[in-house]
Amino acid sequence: MNTKNIVLLAIIGGILLLGGCGCSGYNNMVSQDQNVKSAWGKVQSDYQRRSDLIPNLVSTVKGSADFEKSTLEAVIGARAKATQTVIDPANLNPENIAKYQQAQGELSGALSRLLVTVEQYPNLKANQNFLDLQAQLEGTENRIKTARNDFNDAVKSYNTTIKTFPNVIIAGIFGFTEKGYFSADAGAEKAPTVNFSK
Repeated sequence: MNTKNIVLLAIIGGILLLGGCGCSGYNNMVSQDQNVKSAWGKVQSDYQRRSDLIPNLVSTVKGSADFEKSTLEAVIGARAKATQTVIDPANLNPENIAKYQQAQGELSGALSRLLVTVEQYPNLKANQNFLDLQAQLEGTENRIKTARNDFNDAVKSYNTTIKTFPNVIIAGIFGFTEKGYFSADAGAEKAPTVNFSK
């Protein structure tokens, strides 16, 4: 074999090796992108479950005499805003995640204020329908927390993959961009209490 053939074989071997690595890297990014989208679907589903509980909660609370109308209106308004904030799974960039989180955070704040206000209404705290809704809401909040953590784990894996060499080159060529994380809510260091069994 002459030098020319050896060089040609080395070039072909290098191209095949790079092509194989490129295909593997691309397929890995596609797989991780799908994992992020799947985790996002679970986040949206759990937030939707919470949103679906709110009309029943509001109806139950409205039945209590003299309940603060402004508190109920704040919950209804925050729910409307939260349900209008929708993100396409293809656009899970940091800015969109922040908008979504802000809308959901406003709803969480309004719900917290509602639940704190309920403390002043012993008849409402003894209402079985309200207690059932409160338990469902508490369970849903736990599911949301778990779904957000799972989403952040999927995003971390994806973002790490697209930023490491040589994947960063493949990501740039095929348009894989960084995804956003959920961050801790303001005041999250102090967990709200939603227990009304006192």
